[in-house]
Amino acid sequence: MLEQLLIIGCGNLLRGDDAVGPVLVRRLLELGLPPGVGIADAGTSGMDVAFRMRGIDTVILVDAVRTGANPGTIYAVPGSMVEQLPPLSGINLHAFRWDHALAFGRWLLKDAYPRSVQVYLIEGADFTIGAPLSPAVAARMEDLAQHLSRDPWQPYPGYRTITDQGDGELAA
Repeated sequence: MLEQLLIIGCGNLLRGDDAVGPVLVRRLLELGLPPGVGIADAGTSGMDVAFRMRGIDTVILVDAVRTGANPGTIYAVPGSMVEQLPPLSGINLHAFRWDHALAFGRWLLKDAYPRSVQVYLIEGADFTIGAPLSPAVAARMEDLAQHLSRDPWQPYPGYRTITDQGDGELAA
């Protein structure tokens, strides 16, 4: 069966809570997924995100965030909020994040861009090189992984919605 929904984990495995996206992807491999659901570890490569979502109907992207909220807080951000191209002078391949990937993907993929993109951001506590996931982040990541392994088409309950980009920094 072809993938209809793709879950992408973003983040740096070497930087504590920033690893939450790739760790979630690995956990989903252990839990298993419904038919038609695929996963991808995009790590820190936003460009890979843009190309990987080509032709997929629905994309769920998971990453860490730093807004000052309680660690483990999950934010839901509709992809449409962050898929506008930022000023081209502000983008380079060494700082090409998932939000840039969504904007680039919208521009590049045109009709092959996903119909629906949902971003879940998990508030991190410790981004120290070599640190493990903090307990609060690990617990919420596990909750999200359990939900996504059972029914990824349904919204994850218990999240906060970011209503505009002024509510906090959207990338760790």
